[in-house]
Amino acid sequence: MSFIPPIDCDVHLARPSTKVLIPHLDEYWREQVIRRGLDDDDLELSAFPEKAPLNCRPDWQPHEGRPGSRFELLQAHILDRFRPQFVICNVLHGAQILFNVDLSAALCTAINDWIVAEWLEQDPRLRASVVIPVQSPELAALEIEKRATDRRFVQVLMPVMNEVPVGRRLNWPIYAAAERHGLPIGIHAGSSFRHPPSSLGWPSYYIEDYVLNAPAFAGALNSLVAEGVFQKFPRLKVVLMESGVTWLPSHFWRANKSWRAVRSETPWVKKLPSEILRHHVRITLQPFDAPPMLDQAKIILEEIAADEMFLFSTDYPHWHFEGTDAVPDVFTPILSKLLRENALATYERLNWTGK
Repeated sequence: MSFIPPIDCDVHLARPSTKVLIPHLDEYWREQVIRRGLDDDDLELSAFPEKAPLNCRPDWQPHEGRPGSRFELLQAHILDRFRPQFVICNVLHGAQILFNVDLSAALCTAINDWIVAEWLEQDPRLRASVVIPVQSPELAALEIEKRATDRRFVQVLMPVMNEVPVGRRLNWPIYAAAERHGLPIGIHAGSSFRHPPSSLGWPSYYIEDYVLNAPAFAGALNSLVAEGVFQKFPRLKVVLMESGVTWLPSHFWRANKSWRAVRSETPWVKKLPSEILRHHVRITLQPFDAPPMLDQAKIILEEIAADEMFLFSTDYPHWHFEGTDAVPDVFTPILSKLLRENALATYERLNWTGK
């Protein structure tokens, strides 16, 4: 088979320190950040242990600095090795979830300016997600409008666990702006930490929080369908990033079964939830929570029954596969769709040229 230049839909840039963002802030916020001592605070989004093996493959570990912090390493590890057509860069940052929404918006703007200056200008294949202040949909929509003029921004980035469920009408200004400008909503594993990750309360250990992201994604899909987001915004696409895959068949079954019993409650949901989700939702490949046997994985994909849902990703620099084996064998029959076609159909801005 001839080489297919892939589109990598989830590459992580190390979060910039607040000190690095100061040149991208206006005079008022520069003064506020320094006065409050925030220039010494990195605003880590979670308690993710940076030295944990899962956080970076040994051969992708930089000699100094954080994984994902240097363009020349991204070039060597991804751009030169996988020879992608495009790479979509994501920055996960605590600025998105601050209680002070004005400060959150200012820092998100600075992060997006930093992405342009320090990364997108380095290579014409690089694209990025718009970092938004998710606690203020009004300010988030303004940031989307600002970035819409730069076609290298191809997606809007949100954590999966927020102050309110993602489908709530409060969030609709975000979706209206995203749909208007052809930007999918990228929902990434992560939390605003307004609520415990489960109904049982706050966990004690990181592994509990990490594992609980999977049911959070299922809850996000329930919210988007039941609240009627896809009826209100029929051209909107949602991309789940680092959600895993194998939970989808059971979610489809339970959502369909329950909808049949109580669908009179939500008359705007006129199709089976699984049909709506297959049309509007896409999923990045890594980490792929594959069962040990190839035949088992084939059954799962047959039950999902939507080849167009899957998007290639390396999840650089995290460690979820060996060497260049980013594509499990079960996806070989749909390789062209997975590597390129599905992404081009999902991210319409990838079909545009120029800035």
